[in-house]
Amino acid sequence: MDSLRAVCSANNACSFITGGNLSRSKLSSNNIYYTSCCDSKASQYKRKTQIEYNVLSFKQSRLNNDYRWIEGKKHVGKAISRQDLDSEAEDSNAKTLLISINKFVVAFFMFCNPYSVIGRTFSTVSASLLVVEKLSDISLLFFIGVLQAMVPLLFMDIYVNGVNQLSDLEIDKINKPYLPLASGQISFTTGAIIVASSLILSFGLAWTIGSWPLIWNVVSCFLLWTAYSINGPLLRWKRHPLLAAICVWATWAVVFPITFFAHMQTFVLKRATIFPRSLVFVIVFMSFYSLGIALFKDIPDIDGDQAYGIQSFAARFGQKRVFWFCVSLFEMAFGIALMAGLTSSSLLVKIVTGLGHAVLAWILWYQAKSVDLTSKASIGSFFMLIWKLLYVAYFLMPLIR
Repeated sequence: MDSLRAVCSANNACSFITGGNLSRSKLSSNNIYYTSCCDSKASQYKRKTQIEYNVLSFKQSRLNNDYRWIEGKKHVGKAISRQDLDSEAEDSNAKTLLISINKFVVAFFMFCNPYSVIGRTFSTVSASLLVVEKLSDISLLFFIGVLQAMVPLLFMDIYVNGVNQLSDLEIDKINKPYLPLASGQISFTTGAIIVASSLILSFGLAWTIGSWPLIWNVVSCFLLWTAYSINGPLLRWKRHPLLAAICVWATWAVVFPITFFAHMQTFVLKRATIFPRSLVFVIVFMSFYSLGIALFKDIPDIDGDQAYGIQSFAARFGQKRVFWFCVSLFEMAFGIALMAGLTSSSLLVKIVTGLGHAVLAWILWYQAKSVDLTSKASIGSFFMLIWKLLYVAYFLMPLIR
């Protein structure tokens, strides 16, 4: 039975492979042959099937390995992606911080009213040069003395300009909405902290240096500009055009040149107190020029001043009248400087100061004729020109002796 089943199995297998064309009659005579043949082919089929199975198993194994490798790479990719995202987030935060710092620096720069700070700085240098009698006077001690005058007054400048903006917040929203406080770039609290800190630093540095002319300088500026800006009994001088003009004139024509000169003359160089011709000239020149600045600065602010009851000369007499009156004051200042230069004993000084102030006077007059008084931008541009011309004049003043 076992042999019969074996033969049958062999025949079936062989029949499957050969397509079933073998006859039963040949089975008896060729039993051994066909059995052997079928056994051989069955073995080959079995081996082929086994090989194909092994190949499929190998491919499946490779596929599983590849899948596991890809999964691993996916996890690594996810980890790298998170690291990149964290790095990008840190870079973004750093850029945001830098942008915020940059915006604050720009806003703080505008808060300090840069044109007046630059003007006061040139005033310091110009008045300090009046003490120079010979080239040896310009020494390390001289530069230290100039620096001593600059630093406390820099903080006083920040206080003066800051307290004015704090007091004029609502007015500036009409007249100068681009200012840091009016535009909201700097909060009222931050502005108050800056102002208070600057005042303390100004007094502290002046007292530490120990120069009485500098101490009188910061005290005078504090009193004058606090009275000018703050709203209180007998204060808020800017509401009264005459008091406002006196405040500007006293600061730029009297306090600055006298105290800076006295600081360098008596405290730095240890010389006797004198009142030279050159200092008198600076006081006279700045009396006209500072008065012109005091009146001119209210011309573009007429709308806000009228809304809040500030009767400036521009609001009272009209922009056009005040404008040309201010231009006349500036031209008179340059005329005085030209005449003072021509009286100098040095031919070179006569040429430089005479020609220099004549050119400044011509530039001012030429530009004044093209100002559009209905445009705040045009008025503001001319106001900046006034300061730039003063910067140049400050370098010509020490030449006149």
